[in-house]
Amino acid sequence: MNGYCTRPSYVDYAYMVLGTGLTAFAIQSIYEPNNLVVGGFSGIAIVLKALTENVIAGGIPLWLTNILLNVPFFLIAWKLKGAKFIGRSAFCTIALSVWLYLLPDITFVQDNLFLAAVFGGAIHGAGMGFVFITKATTGGTDMVGAIIQHFFPQMSVAKGMMLVDGCVVVAGACVFGVEPALYAVIAIVVVNRIADTLIEGVKYAKAVYIITDKYEEVSQAILHKVDRGLTGIYAKGMYTGKDRYILYCVLNKKELVRLKEQIEKIDPSAFVIVSDAREAMGQGFHPVE
Repeated sequence: MNGYCTRPSYVDYAYMVLGTGLTAFAIQSIYEPNNLVVGGFSGIAIVLKALTENVIAGGIPLWLTNILLNVPFFLIAWKLKGAKFIGRSAFCTIALSVWLYLLPDITFVQDNLFLAAVFGGAIHGAGMGFVFITKATTGGTDMVGAIIQHFFPQMSVAKGMMLVDGCVVVAGACVFGVEPALYAVIAIVVVNRIADTLIEGVKYAKAVYIITDKYEEVSQAILHKVDRGLTGIYAKGMYTGKDRYILYCVLNKKELVRLKEQIEKIDPSAFVIVSDAREAMGQGFHPVE
């Protein structure tokens, strides 16, 4: 699954509904019972709920805080950036608040901050991944970051978001203590990792560069023995002054083993660089969807 494909709009909206549902579940059933404040408006909502429990029965609901905080920032963003900018993010923000309102008040993980951070982060990350591949967000600090960047162009949106999220995590530490805040950092790492994996895909490949004087023989071995295509890049050795080709190919892990065997037979002194390719799409790999 990746964010480069063209999908019908209804599929995107299905992803948004699913993604916000998973996010809401992580917030309400894992983060909030364990006092994990992972930033964003949801983190502020968890803090406010805890602070108002003695004033209002059960505290201010998470869904209410989320929608009330987002509305003014969406209006400001709409005024500064235009309606197109907020687009689908407005739908996701409303959907997240609806999910927070509809989900039953159950606790999925309790009294184990590590499990809460890992499983909460995984579910939250999956939810955000589904939202991000539709080119939407759930509002919150994304909008705040964009607004900050508008008034302070030297600051990127990402830095603005980090600033706000950092303040929210610190606020959580002040209310709930340092230990939950440290586990919240673990959750944030897991969220980002899972979301990135969902967006970019999990089908890793290996990119290989080969420098050899026997490039003709190695090329034929790759084409016929490894059964993989390759590209020859014209280059010049700056030490020797010789013209040569750098062979470049992308392989899966099993093919890499066969390639090494062939190079060892043909030219054991060849210079080989192997690097990770985060995702490979097209002929010979999974299609560009």
